[in-house]
Amino acid sequence: MRRNQSSLSASGIAIVRALESEKPATERVCYDPYARQFVSGALFHFIRFFDKLGYSEWKGPGVMGFLVTRERYIDDTLQSCLDDGLEQLVILGAGFDSWAYRFEQLKRGVRVFEVDHSATQEVKLKKLAAIFGVTPSHVTFVPIDFNQQSLAQRLFESGYDERLKTLFIWQGVTPYLTPDAVDDTLRFVAEHSGPGSSMVFDYMYPSILAAAPRHGEVRNMRRYRWLSGEQLAFGIPEGTVTAFLEERGFYRVKDADQVILEQAYFRHGARKRTVADGYAIASATVKPRGTA
Repeated sequence: MRRNQSSLSASGIAIVRALESEKPATERVCYDPYARQFVSGALFHFIRFFDKLGYSEWKGPGVMGFLVTRERYIDDTLQSCLDDGLEQLVILGAGFDSWAYRFEQLKRGVRVFEVDHSATQEVKLKKLAAIFGVTPSHVTFVPIDFNQQSLAQRLFESGYDERLKTLFIWQGVTPYLTPDAVDDTLRFVAEHSGPGSSMVFDYMYPSILAAAPRHGEVRNMRRYRWLSGEQLAFGIPEGTVTAFLEERGFYRVKDADQVILEQAYFRHGARKRTVADGYAIASATVKPRGTA
């Protein structure tokens, strides 16, 4: 991302959540009462107009479906971890996400860290102050310049406790990283988190990245993210994420692909919607120390 410029993808995903939250409760897949307040009115209404015309689905069939089911899948993962005694939450590339403010349990004894580029974080802090009147005190905001600082350096400087049971949420980030950067982050989680810690992240298949000219939504992602310095670069081949994560210190891997997401969330009022192929969500638990 370019210096001093907040993330385009952060705004885009907030708009997706806001649009979904407008739907009736029987139809929507995810709900975020704050999403609309993170983006400008003009941009929201512009995208809303074209979405209602069916442009989003025509340009990228199933992409909106993936984005809303991804949000819900991570919601469900976070709630499950909270029910199982979560002590610490780290949101990597937090953008304009609102998990820290939507889940009341996070305000009662769970340590929360939001890690992001300083330009995006500065905008978010202003939005949060406008929404709540003050900056929420239960969240530690960790600005980071990935060109100058490491994740370990900034988290430990900010009070991160590697002894605690932690969930790392890594949404909408891996496709824009290099393989080395992905490995560095996974290595940190595997080596510096407490017993029972876990991670959830989404990823793309390299096949869809290679076929960008035939996939309008990927072509557009490349075009618009290039303007802000966010470029698609990384994918994990279909069916290999379990081996990929086990080699990097994780086990109990779950891989939610197109079929799984549709079966889980597109029922009842949302049953006619689809999830695009080529996208998936992985979750896994850190292997206990000393195991192969």
